[in-house]
Amino acid sequence: MTKSRKPPTAGDITAPLHHATFRRVWLASLLSNLGMLVQGVGAAWTMTQMTSSADDVALVQTALMLPVMLISTPAGAIADMYDRRVVMLIALLIALAGAAALTMLAWLGLITPNLLLLFCFIVGSGMALMEPAWQSSVSEQVPSEILPGAVALNGISYNIARSVGPAVGGLIVATAGAVAAFAVNAVLFLPLIFTLFRWKRIHKPSRLPPEKLGRAMVSGVRYIINSPIKIVLTRAMMIGVVGGVIIALMPLVARDLLHGGAQTYGIMLAAFGIGAVIGAINTTGVRKCMTGEAAMRACALLTSGAIATVALSRAPLLTAAALVVAGAACMMAWTLCSIAVQLSAPRWVAGRSLAAYQAAGSGGIAVGSWGWGYLTDAAGVETALLTSAALALFSSLLGLWLPVPRTDARGEDGELLADPEVRLPLTGRSGPLVVEIEYCIARENARAFHNLMQELQLSRKRNGAYGWSIARDIADPELWTERYHCPTWLEYLRHRNRSTQVERAMEHQATAFHIGPNPVRIRRMLERPFGELEGQDC
Repeated sequence: MTKSRKPPTAGDITAPLHHATFRRVWLASLLSNLGMLVQGVGAAWTMTQMTSSADDVALVQTALMLPVMLISTPAGAIADMYDRRVVMLIALLIALAGAAALTMLAWLGLITPNLLLLFCFIVGSGMALMEPAWQSSVSEQVPSEILPGAVALNGISYNIARSVGPAVGGLIVATAGAVAAFAVNAVLFLPLIFTLFRWKRIHKPSRLPPEKLGRAMVSGVRYIINSPIKIVLTRAMMIGVVGGVIIALMPLVARDLLHGGAQTYGIMLAAFGIGAVIGAINTTGVRKCMTGEAAMRACALLTSGAIATVALSRAPLLTAAALVVAGAACMMAWTLCSIAVQLSAPRWVAGRSLAAYQAAGSGGIAVGSWGWGYLTDAAGVETALLTSAALALFSSLLGLWLPVPRTDARGEDGELLADPEVRLPLTGRSGPLVVEIEYCIARENARAFHNLMQELQLSRKRNGAYGWSIARDIADPELWTERYHCPTWLEYLRHRNRSTQVERAMEHQATAFHIGPNPVRIRRMLERPFGELEGQDC
């Protein structure tokens, strides 16, 4: 008699792998991540052979990460506007073209420092375009209750590759040269392209036309400014600045502090990657026993001590042990931030929120890598690492001013609302639209109602409204008027259907304060330039 296997639970980190689509994409992305890291080893080591400048060596990491900061905002908007599978395929083809061109130039012996940075930038641009679409599509591949496990597994995928990729890359570079490393990266893009091509994603187009790119970018920025996600982005940027020193200066740590070669460099990166896998695997358990802020503070302290050890150590074994700790702490902090964004952002802005998260973290790495390289040229590798350790120590205090918000459940979309009755001829571009909502509130509930409306204000703004105000009638103190604008009629229809279930509950709570025999009065008015409806029945 065979025992039946228990179904995976939400706390089981392997639960997402029981879903075929996620499993296939995850395995293919593992190979793609491996290829990117093999290329990174080849590019960094090639630069050390062409120049002795620490600044130029650190710029390799900047060239790979800077595109995320530069194009992530439009990439996130594109991920929310169009079929995410198609966006990912186009992005991968761009990265494949850059990797193939880099391989060809290196094989012909035409590579220069500037060309190396250029093609690293092109490959990085393709991956930057793909990242928001990939991350936001995870929620379409697994149920929401196991989404944190899926986010952690994506981090594990990258860091499994990191744990073996640098060592493999160092071996390839040492035995076959950088050309082979570049070629391996190009070939390993193909499984992910094939997997995405086979994915029969169910694309549910909105009943409203998609936003224009510029408007979509503005909507994303507006949402982030008016939501707790902006705190997570600030913390992610600090993690990038501090943690970026390890990857940016690792070739110099291997060469100048440990007096090793390409294989030493690969082993040190592998140690960092092994630690990152350990950190990602244990993130779920840490979230159960610690608050997000406490976990972030612990990660910062561990990172500070580990980087200081790397700076002062001259023994490869001790350095590798410190890098395991640094990798675990940095990866756990990254995963905690990523889960916070994934669980907070509603579906309509998920791509843009994740793009902003990637931009903040990668921007911190890119700017930090340049700064650490510049400081290394001026003061040496050891000084740069110790400065980073001090900055990590300081970052543990950021929670006093910018605590990580609690995120216990995903921002689930609310039910679609029917369009309001309209008797005036309108087009999608008619506007601005002014909305006034009148409440009758008992005097003893005035303070509680006002406090609730301050929270509702942020919900209105992040979903598309502007010019929000709340006013109290001086002749009738029980009469309150909420007022806000939407740019166009079409934007107002989008605004109505962007509210999450939590935000809808807040709206119902505000309505529950209303007293009197008549319901809450809502007026929607067209604010227009004189003559817009000339010739029409006004």
